[in-house]
Amino acid sequence: MAVLNKDNYHDNQNKNNILKMREVLNTLPGFCNIFFRGIAEYTSTRTRLAYAYDIRLFFEFLHEKNAACAKMRIEDYPISLLDDVKRLDIEEYLEYLTLYQKDGREITNDERGKARKLASLRSFYNYFYQNELIENNPAALVPLPKRHEKEIIRLEPNEVAILLDQVEAGTKLTKKEQEYHKKTKIRDVALLTLLLGTGIRVSECVGLDINDINFDEGGIKIRRKGGYETIIYFGEEVETALLDYLEERRHMIPSEGHENALFLSLQNRRMAVRSVENLVKKYSSRVTSLKKITPHKLRSTYGTNLYKETGDIYLVADVLGHKDVNTTRKHYADMEQERRRIAANAVQLREPKPRR
Repeated sequence: MAVLNKDNYHDNQNKNNILKMREVLNTLPGFCNIFFRGIAEYTSTRTRLAYAYDIRLFFEFLHEKNAACAKMRIEDYPISLLDDVKRLDIEEYLEYLTLYQKDGREITNDERGKARKLASLRSFYNYFYQNELIENNPAALVPLPKRHEKEIIRLEPNEVAILLDQVEAGTKLTKKEQEYHKKTKIRDVALLTLLLGTGIRVSECVGLDINDINFDEGGIKIRRKGGYETIIYFGEEVETALLDYLEERRHMIPSEGHENALFLSLQNRRMAVRSVENLVKKYSSRVTSLKKITPHKLRSTYGTNLYKETGDIYLVADVLGHKDVNTTRKHYADMEQERRRIAANAVQLREPKPRR
């Protein structure tokens, strides 16, 4: 087994994904290797692993619900099985995803979850169909589930200020939480200020190393979802919070393999995504009981504020790392509607006549 270099977060994540991928492939039909090798050049290890989990779930469904498939091991399924699957089988699979049991747990999927799993299956079938390895493509015949758009939740400006004040003061925390707060306050202020002040993803945040910050340029180097690196710039509030934390960080003794990590846990290890999610949940629940705030909602809050200030949807898309501006437009459609209302009276055709 490969020895992981714990000091490089992103490479370490990729190596972990590769090792997990090998484990999942051992539980899939052998012909699946053709698909994953074929898409390796233009997909990330994280994407391929997600595909593998989704495709395995489909074969587990066939094994459980189809009498012919139940007679052999999933690993022994021939590629000809794909041609035997009908549109009806895939429609039944989507219905199955609504509620099923696995490892003693009940698992549910809404329209979004079903759509993602069907998209994985479509990519899988499409690859073999285009390469003329199968004759039929039933996955292409099944429409994606209609997704009901959820209300975009974000913090109002006054809520942002209240949240950061609470992260700083910790007055609404429980007594036990306040004990931890004494040790993590400066780190937590820096982390939340960075998320709110740059809109970076939580995975990009925990992947930061100390040397990724350039105070001379006022920017941080992050690695986006697609694996490419870019520079995101920050303002004075973020700079102050980071400098305060780095002063404290200098006196910490990181665990072996975590020397370069920017944000450290109480165990002096690089913080995990789940830790940041729990941290945001802890503080935000003390500020607003009406909104379920996650790191992604902080990202939406930043995007909203940036769009309000600039009115430039392309700039917002670029800073947030959206490959398609339509993704950004979908999230901020309500603000575009407001701007269109303002436009109604922005152009004056004639001087107003005095009232009689």
